[in-house]
Amino acid sequence: MHIRLVKISTTAYEDEDFLLVTSLSDKQIETVVRPRVEEERNSDGSVFYSNDDLWWSLKDVYPNEFMSVYTDDTIDELVF
Repeated sequence: MHIRLVKISTTAYEDEDFLLVTSLSDKQIETVVRPRVEEERNSDGSVFYSNDDLWWSLKDVYPNEFMSVYTDDTIDELVF
């Protein structure tokens, strides 16, 4: 199993990005995330998703793959 760190960016705002540590390929991630993002972009404002929604969607589709999600709020920082 190959584990990697992927930055997921679905908007122009960096503070809405999240990091995914996963065994998923780009194609697997895109297959799940892109339709959710496009649905919201093409809606009249009635469709919303959060990063948690995207993560849970990935977990639902790929329950046996390794995934851990991090946002700026959940990343530990050491400053020297």
